[in-house]
Amino acid sequence: MTLHRLVPSSYHNVLGSLSPALHIADGDTIVTETLDAAGFDKNGVRQAFGPNPMNGPIFVEGAEKGDALKVEILSMVPTRDTGFTRSVVSANVVDPEDVRTLPPRDSVIWRIDREALTVSLAEPVAGLEDLVLPLAPMIGCFGVAPSLGQAISTATSGEYGGNMDYRLLGPGATIWFPVSAPGALFFLGDCHAVQGDGEIVGTGIETTFEVTVRLSVEKNRAMVWPRGETADDIFTVGNARPLDQALQHATSEMLSWLGADYGLDKTAASHLLGQVVRYDVGNVFDPAYTMACRVAKKWLKKR
Repeated sequence: MTLHRLVPSSYHNVLGSLSPALHIADGDTIVTETLDAAGFDKNGVRQAFGPNPMNGPIFVEGAEKGDALKVEILSMVPTRDTGFTRSVVSANVVDPEDVRTLPPRDSVIWRIDREALTVSLAEPVAGLEDLVLPLAPMIGCFGVAPSLGQAISTATSGEYGGNMDYRLLGPGATIWFPVSAPGALFFLGDCHAVQGDGEIVGTGIETTFEVTVRLSVEKNRAMVWPRGETADDIFTVGNARPLDQALQHATSEMLSWLGADYGLDKTAASHLLGQVVRYDVGNVFDPAYTMACRVAKKWLKKR
């Protein structure tokens, strides 16, 4: 297995069937440095424009339609001492009559302490003078080329992944994407230092990272929507609007996974999900919303 360092010469605001920036073998590892969501690098120099400029695509030898691309997030190291968010929640997450009372959504700087691994407001507001949050790295936008030769904006998400903004997609997590194009064509970017469920201010704490991932091909692994796991849970991800449709996609994908890998028919899987499932909101700001259907591994026994 080979270790590659990808130094992008260009960035992309779509996920699609574009010319590869790098060819790798199945199981190889890639280290790359990302831009923030607005296109600024670790030195504060603008290298691209938003939304969410992506590194890649990476062509993985042997990946074909009907396979799954396994992405192991091995590490995420912050490369900058600042990040930014918006200062006020998005209008679509409050009651309509409250929208007119919201303050302007300004850009706000957060300090990142790369030794203590914490973040705090650069200019604290009243009531939050002592707010210090632990660094919780995650990848906001990543995935593979969509089907049918499409090129889809990094502002949104779909079966191929994309801008899901799900907080569990950080170091130690593994996610599988359904392959639709030769080589899978993997894209990566839009990393956050911290983000709450829903990305309800329209951003996480947007900053730059050195990210290390391992990419592997799992042949003939049928899936429609992304699947993932952490040390404690498995989860499936649905991306759509309205939110209930995203939940439906995630639940259907979980039922399929529980049947294929855990031997549970629809009745058994329903009994289990009915009592132990957890639903997490990934993103309720972008054109497609994200819902994750999550089950603790302690309830599962592989065949």
